[in-house]
Amino acid sequence: MQSPDTLILHIKNNRAGEEAFRFTSERIDAALERHRDIADRIEIRVDWDLDHFGESMRDADALVTWDLPTEGLAETAPRLRWIHIIGAGVEHLQPLTWLPAQTVLTNNRGVHAEKTAESAAMSVLMLHNRIPAYVTDQRAARWNPVFVPPVAGKTVAVIGVGEMGGAAARAFKALGLQVLGIRRGAAPHPCVDEMYGPEELHGVLGVADFVHVTLPQTPETAGLIDREAIRAMKRGSGIINFGRAPVLDQDALVEALRDGHLGGAILDVHDPEPLPASSPLWKVPNLILTPHVSSDDDRSYIPATLDLVLENCKRLLYGELLKNRVDPSLGY
Repeated sequence: MQSPDTLILHIKNNRAGEEAFRFTSERIDAALERHRDIADRIEIRVDWDLDHFGESMRDADALVTWDLPTEGLAETAPRLRWIHIIGAGVEHLQPLTWLPAQTVLTNNRGVHAEKTAESAAMSVLMLHNRIPAYVTDQRAARWNPVFVPPVAGKTVAVIGVGEMGGAAARAFKALGLQVLGIRRGAAPHPCVDEMYGPEELHGVLGVADFVHVTLPQTPETAGLIDREAIRAMKRGSGIINFGRAPVLDQDALVEALRDGHLGGAILDVHDPEPLPASSPLWKVPNLILTPHVSSDDDRSYIPATLDLVLENCKRLLYGELLKNRVDPSLGY
């Protein structure tokens, strides 16, 4: 594919999205200043939702967005060579059969790492120190002190050792934990003491004091942490889900928390989102719910995203492979 001399980059903001994820002129100008070597070769267009999408996409080379109208995209955007999704997951765009043959899809993998590491460490420490149980006791006006030793030496299983899982593993090693990992192909990771393939999932769950899930949502992972997997976990252990909600069987989790098989859980991802007031999860004992904030922040997320986007703009301009390419056959 011939490299272009200039790029037209279209950015689609969502009015319904949080301000933390908005591309403002101030953020864009600051990013262009950081990438002055290519700034004069990129024309950036920004709109809200679909106000000018069809018009702008007629000659756009690249698109930055969370979602988009996929039907007939090849005709709407005949020059489109690259789409960047501003999240790690692309399950909301599946199946990817709509992707034009000449268009590369990339995601925000890695942008979440720093915040994920902090949130993972916090969550394990909360589980170890029985904070979900103390929150339940507080609601019931119940005084029930339980003393625990320092967390060092405990075992944590990271299910899905990609960028986010690797960041979590790094934080766990800093706490002195033994880190086990599950990933496709079982390739080693410097912060994982023992790595296993998905076929070893239940055995790994059976020896872990804490389980940290960072799996993407794909046909292969949907329902992977099912009732059998949860019952394979060590009695009294805790689980954290920072991946996608459909990976974890919600009913089986609730059952295990209510009967005491699990000591606690922290869920940052939900289905649907926002979690409705009618959801039974709000009143489940020993469970803490956070509103999908564990891996994002309002200060650095969009600047880091823009740095990744502009790095890939440079690669596109020079005919190099783009970072964070999504494999349509795998869904991540």
